[in-house]
Amino acid sequence: METNSRETLQADFDTFDISEELGFVLEEPLTHLPDYYRVWLDLANNLTHLIESRKLRDLVHNMPVLSPDLLSNHRELRLAHLTLGFISMGYVWQEGQHGDMFKRNDMILPKALAWPYWLVSRRLGLPPILTYADSVLANWKLRDPTGNMDLIFSFPGGESCRGFFLVSLLVEMAASSGIAVSIQYSLPIFHARKFKVIRKTKFVLFPDHVEPTAFHGTLRIFVSGWKDNPMLPRGLLYEGVSSEPILLSGGSAAQSSAIQCFDALLCIQHEDETGAFLTRMRDYMPPAHRQLIETLSICPSLRDFILSHSSSDLCQAYNSCVSALVDLRSYHLNTVTKYVIVAGNRARSMGCPLRGVGSALNNTGTGGSNIMVFLKSVRNTTQKALILERPSTSRETETQALAC
Repeated sequence: METNSRETLQADFDTFDISEELGFVLEEPLTHLPDYYRVWLDLANNLTHLIESRKLRDLVHNMPVLSPDLLSNHRELRLAHLTLGFISMGYVWQEGQHGDMFKRNDMILPKALAWPYWLVSRRLGLPPILTYADSVLANWKLRDPTGNMDLIFSFPGGESCRGFFLVSLLVEMAASSGIAVSIQYSLPIFHARKFKVIRKTKFVLFPDHVEPTAFHGTLRIFVSGWKDNPMLPRGLLYEGVSSEPILLSGGSAAQSSAIQCFDALLCIQHEDETGAFLTRMRDYMPPAHRQLIETLSICPSLRDFILSHSSSDLCQAYNSCVSALVDLRSYHLNTVTKYVIVAGNRARSMGCPLRGVGSALNNTGTGGSNIMVFLKSVRNTTQKALILERPSTSRETETQALAC
């Protein structure tokens, strides 16, 4: 029975493309592609220098149009999507917000990038823009045998850029135990006692070495998209793909499958514009991850189950999980205030490195949301899920209820 249960659990992990140890993080990402794609990797591996020296666009204009047909497996496709995503972001934002193309409002992604990027994206079920699934979940490698991690690709911003993406990666890794529990005990049926394991998940906080001015003035523009963005109000034209500009959101923590998975498991229902935005962000997740969130969303309500069994222990365990999510969202809100709002106000008088976003995105998230309104809304909705009156029930009664 135990072997069969283990096989069933592994089948669920495979179905939703997750790792028991790493959660939604891609296991052992590739760092090399077939030699045919060397030009892509050469550009991506030297991206920071090429952006800072203003050479990237010229090299992209001279780049051959390569077919993605030689990419033969999922990891190769993920690396190709990551590579083309970093190059595309560097190409679009090389000149910051003051480039001539923005003034003319005719930004075009050249065919040598747009066409293979579009085809790779279709095979993966992802949009042709750098997503959280790329820059965080698939953008890591081991730097040495001791297990220290590093980024595969990076943007200008030095250690602040590296710290930003690696901390997000560590958050995802820390969430893996909770994801595994949600798979094990919610599909197809939830076993209430095991729910307490989820509260052991711990989140990694933003490190002090991510410097606010570097983040706001240098890095942030490179993860900004072309939907609900005042710098690219019409979107981006993908040459050889579409005759009309395409609107796509940039990478955002709202695209984290882990956080949305916890929302679904804990029955936290975000409504109105906030709920619509979070639902739309699922389109930027790998399809299998999106499927898990949707599956958890239609499972029998965990919150209703706990209320119906009147168990103080279960209620306390549930509230501890919700409270941890409230704390995470409060921390996120405070961090955004420091790294976006305050840093943006300072940038008005001090200027931005690389002529970055300046004031253009002071109130807009990289995914296109009204950032402070959105973060306050998700935090408040999460807090409302707390069960305020904790039932008092003897352990004997609880045992009888769980046996029913």
